[in-house]
Amino acid sequence: MTLYRKVFWCADCTMGFYDDDDRDNHCYHEDHDHGTVGFGCYVCTAAFRKQSNLLEHTRIKGHSRYECDECGRLFATEEARTKHEVEAHFFCRECVRFFQSINNIKQHLNSRTHRGQEIKCPFCPNSYTTATGMTHHLESGSCRNAPSLNRDSIYKFVRSKDPSGLISKKLIGWEGTFQNTYTCNDRAWNGYQWECYLCHKGFGTSHGLNQHLNSPAHQQNLYHCPNRSCRQDFKTLAAIINHLESEKCGAMRFEQVQKNIHGMVNGNRLIGY
Repeated sequence: MTLYRKVFWCADCTMGFYDDDDRDNHCYHEDHDHGTVGFGCYVCTAAFRKQSNLLEHTRIKGHSRYECDECGRLFATEEARTKHEVEAHFFCRECVRFFQSINNIKQHLNSRTHRGQEIKCPFCPNSYTTATGMTHHLESGSCRNAPSLNRDSIYKFVRSKDPSGLISKKLIGWEGTFQNTYTCNDRAWNGYQWECYLCHKGFGTSHGLNQHLNSPAHQQNLYHCPNRSCRQDFKTLAAIINHLESEKCGAMRFEQVQKNIHGMVNGNRLIGY
């Protein structure tokens, strides 16, 4: 919406006033008639009798003013207003929806609702909303055109591109993950749920517990956050990318992660965030 100031015109001359009392005074002393209410630019003194002329003026001069519906603050551009509404009010204008925190609305704005699926797998036609989704696709061995890729092979590749250990841990003597398949037995049922004997996490089904046992949950950490003030450890590349996308520690912006992911998985350069 383009805002405007009301202009009170004199019907008998070209004079316009921002205050109707001033217009009334003028008309009284000059014996002129009252004119219509016009449209004044918020940035300069230009005034128009038709709103279409004001809109043309603001478009050409870049004098548009955009108002925050919540607090009434004015902004020179629509982008600036949108940024303010997100950061100050946790409001998504496109969806007309409020959120409880800045993290909640950032997750919403970075979801499929707003981003679609623009991150493409470099080996197959699959597309994903975020770099995390695409990395998990490769790391879990789900890409039909790259069946040899998994958590271990991707870690070896990342280590070869990360000699300084910026995100990968230097694991001396690491030979890979044991490729055993684990299946729970009836003793895992504790009377209430299926319980992992390593972390005591409970699951509603034995299948859920088996998935947990065969996931990287209890495997060695392979990565760490590049932010020295954070240095959180992660077991998978998808997990550290998800951490970076969240912007929790400020290591990098969400957009930067999406931009850099293809260079990483294609091996175009050494890793250097």
